[in-house]
Amino acid sequence: MHPLLDLLDKNSADRAQHLAACDQTLSLDYRGFRAVACGLGARIAGQARGPRVGILAPTSTACAAAVYACWYAGKVPVPLNFMLAPGELGKIVNDAGLDLIAAIDRFAPAVAAAGLKLLPLNGETLSPAAGTAPAAAAQDVATVIYTSGTSGDPKGVCLTFDNLVQNVRACIEAADLSPDQVFLSLLPQFHAFGLTANTVIPLLMGATVYYLPRFSPVAVVSTIAEKRVSVFITIASMFGALLAMKDARPEQFASITHPVSGGEPLSMKVAQAFEQRYGKRVYEGYGMTEASPVVSLNTPRAHRLGSVGRPLPGISVAAVDYEGRALPAGDDGELVVRGHCVMQGYLNKPEQTAATVRAGALFTGDIGHVDADGFVHITGRAKEMMIVGGENVFPFEIESVLVDHPAIAEAAVIGVRDDIRGELPVAFVIPAPGAPVPTEAELRTFCRERLAAYKVPRQIHVALELPRGPTGKILKRALRLASTPGSQ
Repeated sequence: MHPLLDLLDKNSADRAQHLAACDQTLSLDYRGFRAVACGLGARIAGQARGPRVGILAPTSTACAAAVYACWYAGKVPVPLNFMLAPGELGKIVNDAGLDLIAAIDRFAPAVAAAGLKLLPLNGETLSPAAGTAPAAAAQDVATVIYTSGTSGDPKGVCLTFDNLVQNVRACIEAADLSPDQVFLSLLPQFHAFGLTANTVIPLLMGATVYYLPRFSPVAVVSTIAEKRVSVFITIASMFGALLAMKDARPEQFASITHPVSGGEPLSMKVAQAFEQRYGKRVYEGYGMTEASPVVSLNTPRAHRLGSVGRPLPGISVAAVDYEGRALPAGDDGELVVRGHCVMQGYLNKPEQTAATVRAGALFTGDIGHVDADGFVHITGRAKEMMIVGGENVFPFEIESVLVDHPAIAEAAVIGVRDDIRGELPVAFVIPAPGAPVPTEAELRTFCRERLAAYKVPRQIHVALELPRGPTGKILKRALRLASTPGSQ
């Protein structure tokens, strides 16, 4: 018995010729998808020494097949963020103990630079073969998804097969999804959101998913119209970008039944404008990698604008005070999640696991409340994390890079609101005594060589001093006020 592969085996028999996954280079029905996953799985089993296998690929059918191939091989897939700088990727490779990475040809140099074995994802390796599903238990680790921690260090979130299957089934029930649905996926599969919502959900149901490797508003609209897409799950900023299109017409969105936003806050302005222009209500949800990832979701049956919906079946959410005591409805506190979605823990980090999961409850670090009708509202973040185009970014990791520059003595990074990307990092730096003052362009180049592009500060201000409190701590709230238009 295998919690996920048994379901794929069933779909490959019952819906053999139904289109499973499709992108610009590879289109597979359910029989073909299973056969390709089995063939690739045999290669993985023959080459991987360790229990975990890395995957470097853009949003694609090949990436989905590689994930399932790892399961057929009895290995744990670790989808890797291909936008990371070599040093950042190296930390994850070491922490996960990877010795083999399945990657598309474009990423072969990165694999070679890391000194790892490469299993290319191409026509030769993505060929069909017979195979059988190995046995696996519900509580076995199904995947490790890396996310930046509160300190900016990567943390591998261990999700079990039970986490994935239960979360997927709860999403299907809450959203009333069916096998006849057609999905459009833009989200990277190295995110729990992209992996669960746009890969495991459609393939578990026997539905169809179309993959686009990058976001292009024109391609999105044309694909929705041509393929009669019904489920469009993406981040809020992409809905904003679709609104900015001058030539898009409501009839091009006619097939959409489930436009779902997650990963970053959806502004009421964007939600209302999208519904007014295209006639489609956007259903906002909430989740995090540590919660497998979906916690709550607005649906056609239960929707409240400004909220992130009610908790999924089998999940409860409460706001608690600093001592962990539940607060009354409507009172803000730290949101705590309980249920089948709570992760097994962080790989190799028992202390951080114990700090985040206490007595089976996941302390999210997000601030919000649950109203009298059970709808969850997010009002802030306990930590300083930014969400840049759907990507989690922590000030500490950017600040650490900036102070590594020989001419910088101190750095502070904040997030400022951006209509397209959600938030953008902005840095303030103090030059080192006696050092030549670096230019903004020089510092941005320095960061670009050490950080993923989306983490590079969009602005870097050189200052003689930074606002501080009585203890000498930098007052980032004051920096935010100074960076807000009209605040001065």
